[in-house]
Amino acid sequence: MSESPIQLPTPGESILETHERILRAGEIVPIELPGGVPAFIAVSHRAVSEVLDDKVFGKHPAHCPALRDGSIPADWPLRALTDAEHMLNQDGAEHRRLRQTINKAFTPARVAAMEPRIQRIADELVDNFPAGEEIDLIANYTTPLPVRVICELFGVPADEQPQLKNWTLTIVSATSSGDEAQAAMAAMGGYFAELLQRKRAEPGDDLTSALLAADAANELTEEELVSMLWLVIVAGHETTVHLLGNAVVALREFPEQLARAQVENRWADVVEEALRYRSSVVGALMRYPRTDVTVAGVPIAAGTPTLWHGGVGRDPLRYPDAEVFDIDHEHKDQLAFGRGPHFCLGAPLARLESRIALATLFTRYPELTLAVDPKKIEYTVQISTVGPVALPVRPGPAA
Repeated sequence: MSESPIQLPTPGESILETHERILRAGEIVPIELPGGVPAFIAVSHRAVSEVLDDKVFGKHPAHCPALRDGSIPADWPLRALTDAEHMLNQDGAEHRRLRQTINKAFTPARVAAMEPRIQRIADELVDNFPAGEEIDLIANYTTPLPVRVICELFGVPADEQPQLKNWTLTIVSATSSGDEAQAAMAAMGGYFAELLQRKRAEPGDDLTSALLAADAANELTEEELVSMLWLVIVAGHETTVHLLGNAVVALREFPEQLARAQVENRWADVVEEALRYRSSVVGALMRYPRTDVTVAGVPIAAGTPTLWHGGVGRDPLRYPDAEVFDIDHEHKDQLAFGRGPHFCLGAPLARLESRIALATLFTRYPELTLAVDPKKIEYTVQISTVGPVALPVRPGPAA
């Protein structure tokens, strides 16, 4: 157990180093969020499982007195995330009502039908790698692929996609001010309201149109529909962007595993191991104990902001050789996408995108290597997700 809270982020230390310290500090670790807000983050499999119990921990900000009594100021940057009245921050019947609507639109069949289109996008991006011995994989592949996939799925035109990405970066950054985060959230909300109007006037073969059609029975308000689009589009690309970057770094750090994946076509296993070994989610927001509780032996007062760490897959108490990237690891009890009613809606799409993206990249460029020491890679300074800001690689000859 850590003796004092770990600042997140910690000045003078890379965000990856901070999270490595958190993973070594205990099963559930006291942290200090931006603005000096005290919180806990669950790290071990046992602790995360307890925090994911919806009967013990609630999701709605009403469970957190500090968000209402002035203890956490109104201009706290993370309020753009904690106070939003979207599905991720709802409990019980209200969560089920919202989830049922998006489930009717975001069906497994619709996701599976995206495979040919995802493959075409991956092929197109690889075909258009800039000339030269070295390229930035984040800018040229791992960012545009998930952004294009989720935006095309929801009918966002290509020329409007970069702005959505910019707003997202402002909202999730740990360095944005409260005013900046709220302004980006408001601008994005305005955009989604306008997109809904367009799709009402001219429905298309996209998830925004399907969401409007599925809403007939549940009668979501305009604000709820906007919040739904915000949640699924932002979460639908940000986590996958960083997962892909993290996976490429891991595969180059463990080249024998890359070789096995190439020879044995084990890309689905690569994705599962990347989720276990270095999930892009490092601080899943936000849960609050409904009453005073004890988690993994640590007392937590009712209402205390509590996150859980996607690095749960590196818990040495649960996984043998947790620090080794090995596609033969057991992934049966994978918690990277959560558990229970709030299990990640986009998990099938993230798995599909990641499998296609990694297989395409390393099939076309089987000798691709990092052009930078892995220890010198700069990572995003965000509360919820972490991945490389840039990833210089040498693609080598195309196959």
